[in-house]
Amino acid sequence: MFFNLFKIIGLLIRWIDLILLTLILYIFAKLPRSWTESFYPKLFWIWCRHFVRALNVDLKLSQHNINPIPDRYLLIANHPSAFEDIGIPSLFDVYSLAKEGVRHWPIAGPISEAAGTLYVIRSNKDSRKEAYQNMIDALNSGKNLAVYPEGGCFGRRIHDFRYGPFDISLQTGIPILPIFLHYEAQDDFEWGEGQTLIDKIKHFMATKNNRATYHVYDAIDPEDFESKEAYMQHVCDLYKKWETKYFD
Repeated sequence: MFFNLFKIIGLLIRWIDLILLTLILYIFAKLPRSWTESFYPKLFWIWCRHFVRALNVDLKLSQHNINPIPDRYLLIANHPSAFEDIGIPSLFDVYSLAKEGVRHWPIAGPISEAAGTLYVIRSNKDSRKEAYQNMIDALNSGKNLAVYPEGGCFGRRIHDFRYGPFDISLQTGIPILPIFLHYEAQDDFEWGEGQTLIDKIKHFMATKNNRATYHVYDAIDPEDFESKEAYMQHVCDLYKKWETKYFD
């Protein structure tokens, strides 16, 4: 009884911390970008960590990489849930590529925009072209990016990858850092059709298995590939192998 009481009090304190930090970020997000760009991304990464704690998710980083993670990289991951939108920035200092709709979310939208998130309208060719160039510019400026090569949130099973991240890696010479995301309670974490963000937050917090493991593998050098097609296929095959390892 006392253990459950302490647990509830601890969770309440985490949510109060998150709400206060969210208020601070939201206020700063309304200021001119030139005033906040030097510190806002770091504050955003701290906010993501607080968000993970408030959701009571047991997020673990499992490092299978033999070589050190490079200083500069293009992080890619499978995309089964909405949780990785905060889970990945809580573990890695990256700027994310998100769908345009995220920019217009209440509260979270202005915060993500102020944090330097890049946006794309997936169904719009001109928007995809602009996002493509923005990613190249960001990488060339020294930033690390996080993208989902499946091009959407499709659940636990790996869908075909798109060429974009691999072409960008080839053009910039920046290696790809592959992360495989594994939620043990897949049904609670997967983004289902018709579900809202509030629905998923409820599922995250109510799950009986809150373990999320992000598996890190060695960065992949673009110099090992002659074409984006070969590069993409090689990495997609790796993800299919990891899919079998962790899900079957």
